[in-house]
Amino acid sequence: MATKLPLKLKSLRLFSLSSPSSPSLLRSLFTLSNPTGPIFRPPTMPSPSSPLNTGSFSLFLPQFRAVIVSGAGGFYSPVRFMSSVTETVESNDGGVVDEDAKTSIPVRAYFFSTSVDLKRLIEVNKPNFIPPTSRMTNYVVLRFGDLNSELKGSDSSLCGSDCSYIVVFQYGSIVLFNVPDNEIDGYLSLVKTHASGILPEMRKDEYEVREKPTLDTWMQGGLDYIMLQYLNIDGIRTVGSVLGQSIALDYYVRQVDLMVAEFTDINRGMEKSGTFAMEKKKLFQLVGKANSNLADVILKLGLFERSDIAWKDAKYAEIWEYLRDEFELTQRFASLDFKLKFVEHNIRFLQESLQNRKSDSLEWLIIVLIGTEILISIYDIAQKSVL
Repeated sequence: MATKLPLKLKSLRLFSLSSPSSPSLLRSLFTLSNPTGPIFRPPTMPSPSSPLNTGSFSLFLPQFRAVIVSGAGGFYSPVRFMSSVTETVESNDGGVVDEDAKTSIPVRAYFFSTSVDLKRLIEVNKPNFIPPTSRMTNYVVLRFGDLNSELKGSDSSLCGSDCSYIVVFQYGSIVLFNVPDNEIDGYLSLVKTHASGILPEMRKDEYEVREKPTLDTWMQGGLDYIMLQYLNIDGIRTVGSVLGQSIALDYYVRQVDLMVAEFTDINRGMEKSGTFAMEKKKLFQLVGKANSNLADVILKLGLFERSDIAWKDAKYAEIWEYLRDEFELTQRFASLDFKLKFVEHNIRFLQESLQNRKSDSLEWLIIVLIGTEILISIYDIAQKSVL
């Protein structure tokens, strides 16, 4: 029995007969009007009792070109329909939710101070404290929400749970995992009460971890996210360590940039006037600032110390190495070191200039004293000759 075309498809019959591509057009029209016909046979069809999900139709829609007719002029343009679509799941309210959004764990890193009293922080939050599994003592991990749940292995998942984790570092960084937007300020205030050296401007960075148990490999990187088979406490520690170093390094790079800009202005002034005006105290302050920044990056951040978890397990070593490469920690430190060498060169030049200026002043003072002594001797000789 022939398939009956809808009224709108009948109106295209005259155009299809005059078009050179009428056979392919008719096949496309029949495919759309009768998906179960002989021209198109999907792999599987829903049962008659279950309603047809229009969103799932695109999952078995093949790649073809449909002809779109606009107006009476007969102009048509090919449109490509792709069979590969983003995997979706049905939400509780009947809507469609992106699978990537469902498995996404937001990660936010902040740097707001130069030191945090971890012992005091642990004493106040003992129920939330997770004991360490390594010798690293420059950070603590706190769990909030459902304290009975614990991420141990592949059977656990942080996605969809109300459990939040925060990693606090002694040098002032804090990394939040799965924390809602309306609770971020509360966790930051909780840590700030035990921090010293609060910065006037807080640094912030965002990242994303996705869980996918069916992933072929242990981990897979992406644009501003990393996909893992599962995320446990060791994974939180590994990801948090790299993000905490990255956001802190960003602050120190900014401080060195300000020093470079200051010496650039001094050099430009020297280019115009041939001299510079800087107090010795100001120069010593710049020397101390440059040295302290370099010491903080190497000693406090532990930028070149490999994570103990990465030493023990190759899976977390892979995450650690990937994230360090993703955030370019080695390259950024090399740039910081180069800028510090520029600052050091300028400091050495200015110190020598100030020293030479002081030597010139002492030399002139000695010349004046010698001249004064000569004048006094001549005066005495003149007085004796008169007598």
